[in-house]
Amino acid sequence: MNENVTTIRLWIKERNAILAPGSVIMAGLFAITTLFFMIGDAERGVIALWAIVTYFGLALYNYSFHKLLPAALTKRYSFFQFCWKALITIVICSFVVVLATFLITLDADEVFNTSVLNAFLQMVITVPISWFVYKRYRVGKEELSSLKKELRQSTASVDFLRSQINPHFLFNVLNTLYGTALQEKADRTSEGIQRLGDMMRFMLHENLMERIPLAREIEYLNDYITLQKLRTDTTATIDIEIDIPSEVPSLSISPMLLIPFVENAFKHGISFREPSYIRVVMTIKHGTLYFDVTNSAHPKQENDPEKNSNGIGLANVRQRLALNYPKKHDLITKESGKDFFVHLTIQLK
Repeated sequence: MNENVTTIRLWIKERNAILAPGSVIMAGLFAITTLFFMIGDAERGVIALWAIVTYFGLALYNYSFHKLLPAALTKRYSFFQFCWKALITIVICSFVVVLATFLITLDADEVFNTSVLNAFLQMVITVPISWFVYKRYRVGKEELSSLKKELRQSTASVDFLRSQINPHFLFNVLNTLYGTALQEKADRTSEGIQRLGDMMRFMLHENLMERIPLAREIEYLNDYITLQKLRTDTTATIDIEIDIPSEVPSLSISPMLLIPFVENAFKHGISFREPSYIRVVMTIKHGTLYFDVTNSAHPKQENDPEKNSNGIGLANVRQRLALNYPKKHDLITKESGKDFFVHLTIQLK
């Protein structure tokens, strides 16, 4: 992981060097060259032309990078849009060229010639170079953004897996326990083991995929809820209401986005000493998933090691939602002294 972070930092340093350090070096070279012209007793017109064209070009290059090019690339015919805006900028700023040339040469003809030549050179040299360099910069920036997203996604997946029970070990043990339960005719036990085995299989084969069918995510969710009901069905003071559609459209979703909310509901919303409830409602309309989880809230015991815990994987889920569904999701959580409510909306289509 440290090696990946180092790679990202080096990439950032390399890409950022295209603009700022390059501009500083160019300005330094132009200053030194201008100084040599002055020491060598070059004509005022030559010095004026060199200094004005180069420093004007450097200013136009930086202004294009920060203002003109980002705005132009959002429109059709982006190159022509950029050229047109660059030309307008050159014309508007020509008074600087006129003033500088006049102060150096005090020659009206020289002022006109320098202004025209400067505008021509900027359009022929500076504008194409700015376009080419910025395009390369944008490509590099997009590649960097993709690398950073993949790195964050990898980190989120690793953190999530670390928070789960080791599925490889459990899956091997569960096969033995399931066979033993069937031999002893322990129906509830065998059903619980089967459900847990299906969950482990899901974690082994599908949890690391980028997208899975929504139906598989719901199947995993139902397995978990059924497993929890085996533990709570014998208690009359616990009310569990589940409204999840049995048939869903052919949509895909990032795996295990929904389960942490239900896990938290069972972990923090169930008490065998006080009346408790959990309500899970899912609806799907026009490719958008609406997921609501409400549960009772109970004060934690002082000796509870997770008294200050904010819940299973909620921070991880927020991170994954931001990575996989930017501007396509809405997560709202509300907590009172007696209830905890989660409302999640995801545009899946």
